[in-house]
Amino acid sequence: MARIQNFVQSNQRIFKKTLSYYIMHITVAMLVGYVVTGNLWMAVTLSLVEPTVQAIAFFFHEKVWNKKDQKVAQAQIVKA
Repeated sequence: MARIQNFVQSNQRIFKKTLSYYIMHITVAMLVGYVVTGNLWMAVTLSLVEPTVQAIAFFFHEKVWNKKDQKVAQAQIVKA
């Protein structure tokens, strides 16, 4: 349990960023889905599937970039 709490606490910024991205993405996807289909129920359904997958992918994308940033920062410290 402590590992999960530590994980959540150390990734709070990414979780918040992922949530705001998720909300924005659902809204845009729903509007596009409605314009394309003219069916509100279908637009809502479509808008929940794709952004959910995207939000999960975004979280791991951020983790990779953060790890890359840490390696660059460490390399700069070694050079100094």
